[in-house]
Amino acid sequence: MSESGYTYEQAGVSIAAGNALVRAIAPLARATRRKGADADLGGFGGFFDLKAAGFTDPLLVAANDGVGTKLKLAIEHDRHDGVGIDLVAMCANDLIVQGAEPLFFLDYYASGKLDAAVAERVIASIAEGCRIAGCALIGGETAEMPGMYADGDYDLAGFCVGAVERDRVLTGAQISTGDVVLGLASSGVHSNGFSLVRRLAADKGWRLDRPALFDSDVLLIEALMAPTRIYVKSLLPLVTAGRIKGLAHITGGGLLENIPRVLPAGTHARIDADAWAQPRLMAFLQAQGAIEPEEMARTFNCGIGMAVIVAADQAEAVAADLSAAGEQVFRIGAIEAGERGCTVTGSAETWSARAPWTATHHQ
Repeated sequence: MSESGYTYEQAGVSIAAGNALVRAIAPLARATRRKGADADLGGFGGFFDLKAAGFTDPLLVAANDGVGTKLKLAIEHDRHDGVGIDLVAMCANDLIVQGAEPLFFLDYYASGKLDAAVAERVIASIAEGCRIAGCALIGGETAEMPGMYADGDYDLAGFCVGAVERDRVLTGAQISTGDVVLGLASSGVHSNGFSLVRRLAADKGWRLDRPALFDSDVLLIEALMAPTRIYVKSLLPLVTAGRIKGLAHITGGGLLENIPRVLPAGTHARIDADAWAQPRLMAFLQAQGAIEPEEMARTFNCGIGMAVIVAADQAEAVAADLSAAGEQVFRIGAIEAGERGCTVTGSAETWSARAPWTATHHQ
């Protein structure tokens, strides 16, 4: 150590790099502006004007999440341009299922040594996710912590706040026997099950930079990294109009464990796995891991990213409106009387089963 005094730079933290990053991402944040948010970065906190956003008697709803070990694949294969969409999707989809419109978003990006080029790509994709979800990126934290993360690694967390008029909260209390369950197609693995995906990739020696066995037009890494679909804009008008009884975002725990979270006591969801085609990516994962259908039903979304519960006489009209909004919609099941939970059934050959199968989860 020289005679001169210590500096933050020598300890491994570059203030200049951090400032340059803030300058680079300011226009990205401004592009996410919406009514209620001016999205100028740089203060100690972000402001949001609920009145300007058009609410009269709102409840605030908050959600936070990460992207999980999907980040590790992004880092290993230089695929940083979708993980921000995943981050926003995991939070924004968790708000819409409660009836809330996502309003603003804050992110936390932490690394051992700030790589401004990577950080800018990640934050650009967060801004893109916010644009798709209709919420404003009003702030964030970029932390440089030498010694906390391995070289090149970073971690990501997101925080989203939404609002819903008091009389429009989706509690699931209105769900009753005879209601129909619609499923909205997922865009891929979304952000759950990647610890298993990465384990399979390592054990089976997958060449992720080669075309996928199930689709020669797509590299396997691209198929796995497809960003989580954000369902906010297609669902919001229907939620606001009171046409949906309940929504379940299909994340960790799959259809089996997520649908019961919105059901009232005394109701049971019965899902028919024969009602939609298993996506080829899911079939590939299942075959590679010799995964039982029951395990698939609680690990992956199996092609359904959002479950929509509606009155039977509304099912056709709601499905038509969601299709018109760009969703791929399947009628996947119904609500019956019983212990609160979910049962997924499939016939032989559905999800590669050798015999008819049933998977049940009670909440």
